[in-house]
Amino acid sequence: MKRVPLYSRSHRPTEPAAEAAAAPDGPGAAAARPAAAGRWTALARHERRLWALLLISLALAFWWSSPSLRAKPPLTMEQIDSAMRQSIEEKPLVSPFSRAYDAIVPSVVRVVGLMTEGDDGSDRKENGTVERGVGTGVVIIDNGTILTNLHVVAGAKKVRVTFFDGSESDAVVLSTQPENDLAVLRAKTIPDDLEAATMRSTADLATGDQVVAVGFPFGIGPSASAGVVSGLKRQFRSPDGQQMLTNLIQFDAAANPGNSGGPLVTMDGEVVGIVTAILNPNRQRVFIGIGFAVPIENAASAAGMPPF
Repeated sequence: MKRVPLYSRSHRPTEPAAEAAAAPDGPGAAAARPAAAGRWTALARHERRLWALLLISLALAFWWSSPSLRAKPPLTMEQIDSAMRQSIEEKPLVSPFSRAYDAIVPSVVRVVGLMTEGDDGSDRKENGTVERGVGTGVVIIDNGTILTNLHVVAGAKKVRVTFFDGSESDAVVLSTQPENDLAVLRAKTIPDDLEAATMRSTADLATGDQVVAVGFPFGIGPSASAGVVSGLKRQFRSPDGQQMLTNLIQFDAAANPGNSGGPLVTMDGEVVGIVTAILNPNRQRVFIGIGFAVPIENAASAAGMPPF
């Protein structure tokens, strides 16, 4: 591609009519024209140089009179610190926990196990049915495939899920993994823009890593609680003593009844576990600082997905 010149060196040609009007008459006219032309050319060249010098002088004067255009000394640490504080005050940084919540919440669903009236269940009625239990699930495939805890839907005659946009759908249980208290659901109808969560291997998960638990504690939500990984490869025996869960992630983000089946996520909003239990020596169903989650590798295998 031909480079376009920044400045043109051409001159505007003299108009023929102007030349004819400026030419002197008389016998010496022919001789006078070359001499006059030479003088005018020299004067024009000299004038251009003067104009160039004048423009350069004006530019230098403007540069010298404008502190913002002159080279400034390096900023001190105090100046840098003050500028950063002012920038943060004007536009505060977004919390990493908030970013993690925003990344996962479109994939979080409320899961309700329903029973018909007359069956053993709670007193909350819904269209001739009663709620047996309320928990949480996370969409892992955008066709409506959802992971949750088995104890959330066990014994239910009907399962209903509520998506992030508020839409509801009945769901069917596709498969279960009792040894890890997991169930895989499939919603019958799904939103057009349903988002599946991103799952991440726990191979590099370490004690002290920050995590967020998202779910519906006591039916309220979606709610988020933040904490850290407190330990790995933990064991937990169910309160009735009938089941021992192994290879669990221990965490201290607050979890309560209703969080079961919800995602435990990293600061990137990637799922590393499915919240499944809380420990309370008094057998009370409230959080005292120790929660457990099934590693996502186990949860993915329950859905028939390949390991990481």
